[in-house]
Amino acid sequence: MAVCELHFFSNALVKQTAATVILPEGNHKPPYAVYYLLHGLSDDNTIWTRRTSIERYVANLPLMVVMPDGERGFYTDAKEGPKFESALIQDLIGFIDRSFQTKAERAGRCIGGLSMGGYGAMKLALKHPDIFVSANSHSGALAWAHKPLDPARPETPEWRRILGENHVDGPDDCFALAKQMHAPALRIDCGTEDFLINDNRSFNEHLKSLGIAHEYEEFPGTHEWAYWDKHVQEAIAFHKKHLGI
Repeated sequence: MAVCELHFFSNALVKQTAATVILPEGNHKPPYAVYYLLHGLSDDNTIWTRRTSIERYVANLPLMVVMPDGERGFYTDAKEGPKFESALIQDLIGFIDRSFQTKAERAGRCIGGLSMGGYGAMKLALKHPDIFVSANSHSGALAWAHKPLDPARPETPEWRRILGENHVDGPDDCFALAKQMHAPALRIDCGTEDFLINDNRSFNEHLKSLGIAHEYEEFPGTHEWAYWDKHVQEAIAFHKKHLGI
């Protein structure tokens, strides 16, 4: 497999930004499907290739993997600050489709991520079901925008700048977005010892109450890379089915 790091200008961020890209090799003929794979709060666009075997897991597939740098922005257009949702939806996807031989349509795109990126993948897929055919979340912070901010937490000022006030049931709340009833294929998993397990269980029950078909699984594990390296393989198999590759 070939791995490259792209640096490009994002109009939404008004700055240069980066994405790590895994390119298909072998006898596969374009156009290629694209898997947008998002990192967590403390990481960057290089982390999936450094901490997992993602390159090996997608070998021999006609699939590009695009891993953008979302900084600490929760893949959201901040009320006060950078616009990371627009950077991905408006800038990155168009840049990838112009620069590579991709299947530039809904049927050729999927999205996934872990923790902050799991939230981002689920939110963006629910908000833009016309762009992604499938989405997955590992250990996602799925209730991040669904709860009032805790003034005792040190991250609260940072998160308030992103979410603003009165964010519950707003345009960045996965629980509220699911009520629109327009969802791509969804897969959610979380470790049973993960500190986010209750939020994942709540979101699973919420989807079931809405009658939204989805896959939900729990496995032994905590919020760590051994878990994500193992279970991203199941996410890839899930996306392969919905991408038809």
